[in-house]
Amino acid sequence: MQLKNNLLLKAARGEKTERTPVWLMRQAGRILPEYRAVRNSLSGFIELVKTPELAAEVTIQPVDILDVDAAIIFSDILVIPEAMGLPYEMVEKKGPFFPKTIQSISDVNHLKIAKPDDLVYVTEAIKIAKKELAGRVPLIGFTGAPWTLMSYMVEGMGSKTFSKARNMLYTQPEMAHQLLQKITDSIIGYVKSQIDAGADLIQIFDSWAGVLPPAQYEEFSLKYIQQICDAITEVPVTVFAKGAFFALESLGKLNCETIGLDWNMKVAESRKQIGSNKTLQGNLDPCALYGSFKEIEDATKKMIDEFGEERHIANLGHGVYPDVDPEKVKCFINTVKEYTSK
Repeated sequence: MQLKNNLLLKAARGEKTERTPVWLMRQAGRILPEYRAVRNSLSGFIELVKTPELAAEVTIQPVDILDVDAAIIFSDILVIPEAMGLPYEMVEKKGPFFPKTIQSISDVNHLKIAKPDDLVYVTEAIKIAKKELAGRVPLIGFTGAPWTLMSYMVEGMGSKTFSKARNMLYTQPEMAHQLLQKITDSIIGYVKSQIDAGADLIQIFDSWAGVLPPAQYEEFSLKYIQQICDAITEVPVTVFAKGAFFALESLGKLNCETIGLDWNMKVAESRKQIGSNKTLQGNLDPCALYGSFKEIEDATKKMIDEFGEERHIANLGHGVYPDVDPEKVKCFINTVKEYTSK
């Protein structure tokens, strides 16, 4: 199906666009009352993720309400560990929790490599969303990066330090590599099935990239992200490694089209390290959306000026926060559109 709005894909591929495309990480839910109404009708987050018709519905809501240039499928990065045999819970106001964690080589051996059939609820949601979107905007599929998924699988929950997971890198590096490879193999099959179902672009989220020192990031994260990027040849790929300012040069060498920048990364320095053959995505501070409408407009224009005429997809430097006023989000989106229209 021909896309009516293909700005995101053109920008990712480095083609000329009539304006800068804009979407937001975590736009599918969180800030929208319409999303909360759907979620409150169920037992919670995980049931919503596993109900394809409703996951598709909340995927499309930001396109209808916020007028963004892309939809991103409503799901979670932790569906992969669950499909491998390590189920998780989503604790209200606390985040993910794994009742069982990976502590030994026996635990790693008990994990299976996830198959697309284990995650059919995600691919069904993509198929439904793709049909309902009817070519209005591209649909983004996504996955967590292997290191980020390993962090949760070993730690059992979110953490400021992920010291248990990092401990494994120092004390049992071979076990860590075996675990990371199993996760990577699971991810490759998963993203391929998302593409087959209709995803137009894949984004890899390395949310906990910034907790590793540079040498360990190269060894325990980047080499596995590289495998995923090399395996995806059908659609553009975006890599978002939060906090990995030290790895921008290496990220620039990945076989992907777009590198996401968090809000602490200086645009000019990042462009210099990454190079001119990649599109950059980002990177307004999510907290800027707490400002006045005038302040949001000014901050957005300043961000766009920093990226200049080179390849750019406008976004926040991380996911939108749940207590942000949707009207402030619209202000950000509309400012990007108006300010960059040629």
